[in-house]
Amino acid sequence: MAPSTVASEEDMKRAHLPLGYRDQCSALLIPLNKCRRKSLYLPWECENERHSYEKCQYEDYMRRMKKLADQKANAA
Repeated sequence: MAPSTVASEEDMKRAHLPLGYRDQCSALLIPLNKCRRKSLYLPWECENERHSYEKCQYEDYMRRMKKLADQKANAA
């Protein structure tokens, strides 16, 4: 996971991101939300931004699950 996908705390505050969404993919969520508001949440708009954000979320989930599996293997 590239650290460039993490937005600064000030950017997240300015974008009014809820605390639950301030994660590894926050820098991708900010432009996605701007695009959604601009297009009035039309489902066929902002597909590239949404795909990038969802891919980042999936990769972050897979990284965390691998780390958990490694911890369990080391504990056993």
